[in-house]
Amino acid sequence: MPDGSSTAHIYQPKLLATLSEGYGLDAFRKDVVAALTVAIVALPLSMAIAVASGVSPERGLYTAIVGGTLVSALGGSRYQIGGPAGAFIVLVAATVAKFGLEGLLLTVLLSGAMLTLIGVLRIGMLIRYIPHPVTVGFTAGIAITIAASQIKDFTGLTLPHEPGPLLPKLAAIFHVLPTFTPAAAVIGLLSAALILVLRAFRPTWPGMLIAVLGASIGAAVLHLPVETIATRFGGIPSGLPSPHLPPISLALVWKVLPAALSFTLLGGIESLLSAKVADGMTGRKHRSNMELVAQGVANIVSALFGGIAVTGTIARTATNIRAGAKSPLSGILHAAFLLAFMLVAAPLAGYIPLSALAGVLAVVAWNMAEKEAFAHLLTNWRGAAILLATFVLTLLFDLTTGIVTGCVLAAAFAGFDRLRPAS
Repeated sequence: MPDGSSTAHIYQPKLLATLSEGYGLDAFRKDVVAALTVAIVALPLSMAIAVASGVSPERGLYTAIVGGTLVSALGGSRYQIGGPAGAFIVLVAATVAKFGLEGLLLTVLLSGAMLTLIGVLRIGMLIRYIPHPVTVGFTAGIAITIAASQIKDFTGLTLPHEPGPLLPKLAAIFHVLPTFTPAAAVIGLLSAALILVLRAFRPTWPGMLIAVLGASIGAAVLHLPVETIATRFGGIPSGLPSPHLPPISLALVWKVLPAALSFTLLGGIESLLSAKVADGMTGRKHRSNMELVAQGVANIVSALFGGIAVTGTIARTATNIRAGAKSPLSGILHAAFLLAFMLVAAPLAGYIPLSALAGVLAVVAWNMAEKEAFAHLLTNWRGAAILLATFVLTLLFDLTTGIVTGCVLAAAFAGFDRLRPAS
């Protein structure tokens, strides 16, 4: 039976609603299995997203642990899994490059405050009205940008400074092609291929984890000349850091505000889209404003622990549902499993080749692009105009420019239809 979203319960977390209905041992067992399944998927993905975002891999785990706990504990969806998302790679990387790590943490903190305010003011529904061609366009643009950002690690290129914008990045990569490392490229290709093969023939197997483990063992045993987490970052800490506020000043707040607005816009869209996908898979109905409040709180606390942006993640949420989750407790338990990994097996992560993580993200980028929807929208000239404007501007400039332009163009078309006399 659908959950509903009555005014009286609009800000009640789904965890409380689920527990009040009665929660037994059988449901707990199913949540544990689902949590372990999602954690196995989230482990390599969280580290890969962090590395691609220009920060150390443990920050992706901090995000998944802290964000995953709070999104599930406070959220308006029974099945939402929170953590770092591929869609944020471009924004996070650009923010780190421009403002440094402390500037990024302040951006995440401000974005969390904005998301919380949007949820409290009950204007989260407005995010749902972003036109479909805009969503498809910016998602495809992000997917291509992610793929381009992985060329360096995928092929083992030596590039001291990697430009953020797409065209300068490709030009810089072209100039360092002589530094190509065959061993890294082989690991990247085999990792991506193994994930795709397992997804096709053994969809229940944890393809990403198997690929990363296989690449790590192979690189270590064969002594391959490839860069690893240990050689670049020095390994992963065995636990969470103490929480602390990033440096805050009015001048810095003003500088990072545009980035924080972009984080907020993308975070709201991704989270509610993920919750909507979960609704479609389960017949339930999420509480959008409560979900945004939870996402906001999760981002605030993630920043305090040194994590990056938190959002609802469609692939991990879908995995959670398919694995048989019964309540938000599965999301909390998935975060607990990730924390256990940090406490027990963090030193082993140092052996992971960066080209294997690049292979993981190459698959993520391929899956992220809604290729069929993109092709279908091109058959209608208005949809194609909105789609291509969003797509091209996201690629050449940034996400906010693409989304705003696409929405303005869609509104102009809608206004034209209203003003045009009926035939």
